[in-house]
Amino acid sequence: MDESFTFQEESLYQTVCGIGDSKLPLWESRLNVKLIPRGKSLIIQGSEDQVQVALDTFHKVEENFKRRPDKSDYSFFDIDYLVNKVKDSSGGWPTPGSSDFQKEGETWTPRDKIFVTFKGKPIFPRTKNQESFVDSLHKNYITIAMGPAGTGKTFLSIASACRMMQTGEVDRLILTRPAVEAGENLGFLPGDLTQKVNPYLRPIYDALHECIGFEKTSEYLQVGKIEIAPIAFMRGRTLSHSFIILDEAQNCTLPQLKMFLTRFGKNSKMAISGDATQIDLAHGRSGLEKTVYTLRNLNGIETIFFGREDITRHPIVESIVRRFEENESLFSKKP
Repeated sequence: MDESFTFQEESLYQTVCGIGDSKLPLWESRLNVKLIPRGKSLIIQGSEDQVQVALDTFHKVEENFKRRPDKSDYSFFDIDYLVNKVKDSSGGWPTPGSSDFQKEGETWTPRDKIFVTFKGKPIFPRTKNQESFVDSLHKNYITIAMGPAGTGKTFLSIASACRMMQTGEVDRLILTRPAVEAGENLGFLPGDLTQKVNPYLRPIYDALHECIGFEKTSEYLQVGKIEIAPIAFMRGRTLSHSFIILDEAQNCTLPQLKMFLTRFGKNSKMAISGDATQIDLAHGRSGLEKTVYTLRNLNGIETIFFGREDITRHPIVESIVRRFEENESLFSKKP
């Protein structure tokens, strides 16, 4: 059976099919059909059911694209995220006309931008969990984000904080993380304490530079509107009228997290993010999961759990995380 599907937007065709139609083999493997490009159209060849599933899929992609406020930043990740939502529980593809294509999840689109960078680029959440995280940052006093690398935990926290500073909801931004080495020793790094700690805060600086630029970041650091320090520097303080971000919280002990959480002051927001699979402390010393359990069901505090589907870095990152998860049981076996 042969059918044709024509994309109304050439830009969407290029996003779906890739440069030089490089994504077509991927679609053919997923949909079990033959795809022949013709301008902005695709000739779909296969059995009646297979062709119908392919047509439904491309219709759903185009429908989602039309509704999105972030068309200028639409990428293959967004298509991949959408299409993965219509898979059935067995990992295959839904049958033509099935209710799987009518689920709310697969037609998710971001409601509103989080922040507009100094270059005029709007930042939108890329997944439903990311949107839930941003909503929680505004709604709750404290939000904890748990999930693998590349899910946007740090960047979304900083973008939200920059927006709240811009609107006057908070007066300053305080960013901290534990200075725990991943296999190296701080003592072997050159310089004073600040110079030793700075490499561990590099991801925070990178996010700030992308959101508000190097000059504004430097200015805010100089006048104290932005403060970046290791978590040990938080002891004894009360942090009011602030957006407080703790990154890499999986490398904090339970006493450190208790100390940090009790720094919370009036008119403040707090974001804590971590990945329980990337702990650099000795076994059993991390306090993040214990903290999440302790604070469960407490009003004003919410935990958002990110998954592999929320990884917005290069697609290979999602594959790496999945492969490590699949082999985790092998590594944990005792000799």
